[in-house]
Amino acid sequence: MKKLLCTFFLAGLFAGNVYAQLNDYKYIVVPKKFEAFKNENQHQTTTLIKYLFEQQGFNSTYDDSLPEDLNNNRCLGLTTHLEDESSLFRTKVTLVLKDCQAREIFRTQEGSSKEKDFRESYSEAIRQAFQSIEMITYAYSPKATASEPVTLSFKNDVKLPVEKNPEPSVENTRKEDIAVLSQVATPERQSYKNLEPKPSDFKKEKTVVNALPEVKGVEAPDIWYAQAIPNGFQLVDSTPKVVLKLLRSSIANTYLAENETSHGFVYQKNGQWWYEYYSGGQLVAEQLNIKF
Repeated sequence: MKKLLCTFFLAGLFAGNVYAQLNDYKYIVVPKKFEAFKNENQHQTTTLIKYLFEQQGFNSTYDDSLPEDLNNNRCLGLTTHLEDESSLFRTKVTLVLKDCQAREIFRTQEGSSKEKDFRESYSEAIRQAFQSIEMITYAYSPKATASEPVTLSFKNDVKLPVEKNPEPSVENTRKEDIAVLSQVATPERQSYKNLEPKPSDFKKEKTVVNALPEVKGVEAPDIWYAQAIPNGFQLVDSTPKVVLKLLRSSIANTYLAENETSHGFVYQKNGQWWYEYYSGGQLVAEQLNIKF
């Protein structure tokens, strides 16, 4: 009896921790093609997994049709991975949810099936693995992070009284009016004080400033399309040809980047993507037009 109560306690504690973790994420991203398969939606695994997540109240989406807020901030969602450990006579799968930095957030139990038909076998194994997720009550509850914008409200701020007929400042006074009135107690004792600036004998030392990076491609860069790869993306042009590979880093919206001629990093600044790298000892900043 004690062992049974202990088991229920641990199961409840586990479900509570997972509940808190998964509630931080708004979306579940389901790839059209899992790494374990050669074709999209092979054995109808993609459509089944997306359907099961939606049945449990999750907001699931395919990886090629992300909502705008998720496309701008990939850390709002978890990506589904399917681990296939099937053998000749048994289908065995596990579902793994990873965040935008490829960290594992949740792993289901292993589901298995002995059905001979692949579609039926994977369906049974996935539904069995999904029982781990059915234990969780999900409700999205965003948490404030350093990367999220902070909204300031001045609704209840104290308003200072506006001074009537304020004295004009020296900055807004014409040069010929620099001589201003020095106010004293009585009109008979009024005098004028010349506030015209005097030449300074201060000599400013010259400071050597490092040259800014050379900027390339700021007029109309070609559109490069992002295709998901393990741990990041590959960018292809309209040919299509792979022109740059991006690997995720620990910083949001920042990727390690490389191609055949250069190595650097790609980052987003003020809504625009940039690629910085060294070319002939010169730091180059190249503007990119990336379509995720």
